[in-house]
Amino acid sequence: MYCLIAAETAIFVIFVVAYLFYVGKSASGPTPPVLHAPIFFSICLLSSSWTIHRAVAALKRARVGSFARWWLATIALGGLFLAGTGVEWRHLIVDEGLTIRTNLFGTTYYSLVGLHALHVTAGLIALATVSLFALFGHVKPGHAARVDVLSLYWHFVDVVWVVVFLVVYVVGR
Repeated sequence: MYCLIAAETAIFVIFVVAYLFYVGKSASGPTPPVLHAPIFFSICLLSSSWTIHRAVAALKRARVGSFARWWLATIALGGLFLAGTGVEWRHLIVDEGLTIRTNLFGTTYYSLVGLHALHVTAGLIALATVSLFALFGHVKPGHAARVDVLSLYWHFVDVVWVVVFLVVYVVGR
């Protein structure tokens, strides 16, 4: 998992540098001021690091029911974040006319935020898979180390969002 996180970090660094390089260089069309910081949805995603930590801790203490509830809370918070990204994109595309083809800002914005959304989606699929195993009684305290490895990926997705949020909604404006 550490090797995957290192490789994914390198990819995100490239996308962040590209975004910072091109922000403000579009000659036409919408620019960063059309963005509205998704505070609520960011809080949802960042809170999911706490819920997944609680889930792993519960499983280590052999509290499988508590694990399942915290794990589902993590999925719900991640799903809310992803839904918020969809709402933001709908607004940008429909109301502001900003698409990936509009200008350099649109291209780099959707590439960076979309890359993150893809990672959230992959994480949610993995979390949902574990949740299904838990539903059918196949998650035991002996699996705590395995779900802990998956939680590392989820924490990585959260940390990346902090960077993306700061770059896109704070520094890039």
